[in-house]
Amino acid sequence: MFGLGIADIIVIILYFSLIIGIGLWSSRRIKNKEDYFLAGRRFGKLVQTFAAFGQATSADNAVGVTTTTFNNGIAGVWSSLLYLFATPLYWVVTHWPRRMRVFTLGDYFKQRYNSTSMGAVYSLIGSVGMMAFIALGFSAMTKTIVAITPKEVTEYSVDEQAKYAKTYEAERLKSEAVNESLDVLTYDQLLERDELEKLPPDTHTEAQLARLSYLDSMRPAITFSHISRETLVWGVCIVVLLYSILGGLEAAFLVDLVQGMFIIMLSVLLLPFAWAKINTTYGGSGVINALGTVHQKLPEAFFQIFGAPQTPEFTWYYIITLSFMAAVTVVVQPNGAVLAGSAKDELSNRSGVVIGNFLKRFCTVFWAIFGLAAIVLYSGKVIHSDLVWGYATRDLLGSLNIGLVGLMIACLLAALMSTVDCYMITCSSLLTHNFYQPLVPGRSQKHYVWAGRLFGTAVVLSSAWIALQFDTILQILKFIWELNVMLAPAYWLGIKWRRANRIGAWSSISIGALLFLVIPVVLPLVIPNMRYNENLLRTTQPAPRVVTARATEYDIRKRTDEIETWDRLNLIGQAEGQRPQMLEAGKQFEQTYEFEKRSIFWTQEIKADSKGLFYGKGRFSVELWIIEKCGVNLQTNPYALNETLRILFRTLLPFVIMIVVSLLSRSDPIEVLDRFYAKMRTRVIPDPKLDAREVELSLKNPHRHDNLLVFPKTKFEIYKWNRTEFIGFALSVMGVGLVLLFIWVLVSLGA
Repeated sequence: MFGLGIADIIVIILYFSLIIGIGLWSSRRIKNKEDYFLAGRRFGKLVQTFAAFGQATSADNAVGVTTTTFNNGIAGVWSSLLYLFATPLYWVVTHWPRRMRVFTLGDYFKQRYNSTSMGAVYSLIGSVGMMAFIALGFSAMTKTIVAITPKEVTEYSVDEQAKYAKTYEAERLKSEAVNESLDVLTYDQLLERDELEKLPPDTHTEAQLARLSYLDSMRPAITFSHISRETLVWGVCIVVLLYSILGGLEAAFLVDLVQGMFIIMLSVLLLPFAWAKINTTYGGSGVINALGTVHQKLPEAFFQIFGAPQTPEFTWYYIITLSFMAAVTVVVQPNGAVLAGSAKDELSNRSGVVIGNFLKRFCTVFWAIFGLAAIVLYSGKVIHSDLVWGYATRDLLGSLNIGLVGLMIACLLAALMSTVDCYMITCSSLLTHNFYQPLVPGRSQKHYVWAGRLFGTAVVLSSAWIALQFDTILQILKFIWELNVMLAPAYWLGIKWRRANRIGAWSSISIGALLFLVIPVVLPLVIPNMRYNENLLRTTQPAPRVVTARATEYDIRKRTDEIETWDRLNLIGQAEGQRPQMLEAGKQFEQTYEFEKRSIFWTQEIKADSKGLFYGKGRFSVELWIIEKCGVNLQTNPYALNETLRILFRTLLPFVIMIVVSLLSRSDPIEVLDRFYAKMRTRVIPDPKLDAREVELSLKNPHRHDNLLVFPKTKFEIYKWNRTEFIGFALSVMGVGLVLLFIWVLVSLGA
């Protein structure tokens, strides 16, 4: 049934039954809005840890890291590990919403800047961002499970046969056009080498181009599954809605505790089977021999953690800059306030967030190590690298028929639903509390709980619909991820600088949105010729990199392909340079890496239109255009350096705008500031009654805790650390070192 064994189906049914039961049990404990949206603020360290772990880990993470490692070696781990260096900062900042005693992060903007409208705007922006994350998780989950349950060609329906025929036709049209011009390389090889755009403009006839455009718009598939994408997405929606809508945040977080165990299983389940198959195929026994075979089969460059030659974009400065951006923006994500607000005290929240995120960091390393093993096992066998995880699950676990494929599907569903449930509750609380309640005030607690349930349902269903409309929403996700940069100054400066005011906050948000969201999209629409402007079509000019390495079987196989290609080109008089020399295993040789030229100003590179004219595709990079006007020669920079400059400019400019505007305009009312900072200076006490009494005392005397200030009699709200805070930060920094050491040890074993 569905391409799965009976044992697999039983495992999935048991998993669904367990989490729905948790939702039904939790629904009995909901008495008011705080119970539904914040679980009565009663969770301790254990639940906080797995709630943070579940939020940080979705179905796309394991699949994505395996894919990037499969393509690039161990350096691909940075596709998910970029937040590593920002993790110690979580100890410093994630408890701030708990100390504010706010219901949502929208309340922060409302209270700090005395603006209900700013809270409402934040609720809408935050909800859209959360929906994009949910949709990405749906997309990754369906793609992988479809790969786990494939149909044989003989099992295709009439409709699937027609779609498969369209795929075949599209590939034939592309390959025919390529072979007419270059009869020695396949279409996929040309695409990999970024040479497809170099074909003459008359390679395709207008009729062929029209047909290709039509076929691409139909999004034809090359594989089909026993389980449709629609069935998967809507099935997960029903389960998530059953336990989250009924039980609220308590059900979501208790389910996350269970699902956290499944995610950890997901991270290690395939590894022992992959190592066993490597030993069976190539000889040997045990983990060390399997890792030794991986080292023997793959080039040395695939084991470089930093600065790998095949991944020039993952430079140390680019990684640090992205970590800095993540540290600045992570505190503005609305789910952080939900996690903090549900904690019984600050220590539970801080330790839970840090430990939960470090759990994900270690799981990320396991995903990358499996990616290395997958190269040895499946290189050349899997057409699309993003299907590697699904293919490996079927190959390594399916033949055992003991329910392990079902367990893997349950793990993938757990990774997805642990994220969806929290994001759903986050959006429903934002929309209910900061958008709906100001419009419809004075209703009962029961009314607002049901409003939250309806908003949550709408959010999940809308996210599912978005996931089904796009094959990938990665560009949309990046677009919304960077949206937080405009909100970050109003958060950071508002908490730590009393002079920050409402005018400055609105200015940084609106000007940032104009520069980084509106102009990059609207300007090319208003002036379409700018996409063809030669000055804006310039690319980076990367110099080749020569690396000395020890020849492995992978290098020899690759060199053999290069020699065969050179020989075929030589037959038609198109070969360049000297014939490559054959390599010997274990001998040193020089490997030259030619890096592709990357567009400076366009996010989706330079493409050729139907007439053979080059144009810039995607959004226009206003940041880099401004930086170049300031005298920086971007064309001589590596692509990673240009991206670093762009991110720094995008991150820092809104802060500069807010600081300047705040200094030039009137301060916010002193009574508003005193009320906000009185709560920020008062540490949270686990007993709600005692905590409320302490807050009341601070509100009556806003200067009660002035002794905490590092810079008294200034506008800066920097507080002294106690022993717990110093120890927690030191341990977090040590955690970063342990993760790096863990990667190095696993990569070095067997070398």
